[in-house]
Amino acid sequence: MNDQQVPPFAEARAAAGALFFDDSGRVLLVRPTYKPSMDIPGGFVEPGETPHEACIREVQEELGIQPAIGRLLVVDWAPLPEEGDKVLFVFDGGTLDGELLKQITFVDNELSAYEFHPVEELDGLLIERLARRLRAAATARELGKTVYLEYGQAVPTE
Repeated sequence: MNDQQVPPFAEARAAAGALFFDDSGRVLLVRPTYKPSMDIPGGFVEPGETPHEACIREVQEELGIQPAIGRLLVVDWAPLPEEGDKVLFVFDGGTLDGELLKQITFVDNELSAYEFHPVEELDGLLIERLARRLRAAATARELGKTVYLEYGQAVPTE
């Protein structure tokens, strides 16, 4: 097979984020300064970095804290024509207690605020595919599972 016969392949960018909760079971959402919609702490994986390492780094850069980042909750294949293919990893950030919340500072100025919201309210606060991804991550956390998604939706299995 020569170079002309090689089929095209996906060149996906990887991103990782953490799903944090408060003592009431509400999800931590952040307000980025660079886009209108809310999100979770996280960002793109850098060369030579694992998704878990990227999640830890991004949480520290964005929130100024270093909580233990737990297991993988969701992997989501999420290509968009205007942005390209992405593989998104959501890790369990656990419950942030009051002491850790007091330590949050917006170190790199990518975020301007954070809020906690019930999982049931995510649809009105986030873009649709992110809301689906986070609902799936919250369910995976409750069930002790890891879930694979495409476009924020579970893939039917036979």
